[in-house]
Amino acid sequence: MTVRVRVKLPKIGMTMEEATIVRFCRQPGEAFSKGDPLYEIETEKISQEVEATGDGVMVEHAVPEGADVRVGELVCVVETASAADNSGPA
Repeated sequence: MTVRVRVKLPKIGMTMEEATIVRFCRQPGEAFSKGDPLYEIETEKISQEVEATGDGVMVEHAVPEGADVRVGELVCVVETASAADNSGPA
């Protein structure tokens, strides 16, 4: 059974409130494995890739590259093999 997961911007640092989506590392329809980067973010302090926590397929980008997104806001939607993968970014 596949499950659609809404991937939200995680809070990476204590003071992080928002980040810019620099680029998406996976395009809609593209498969990924656990540990693969899904997208890259940039804040005032860091630039970092956000990795998948499970295997899946990118379904859609919810924001364009270059957009500023607040912590907890939707970044993309992925499809995973089971509901057990709902714990984090994909």
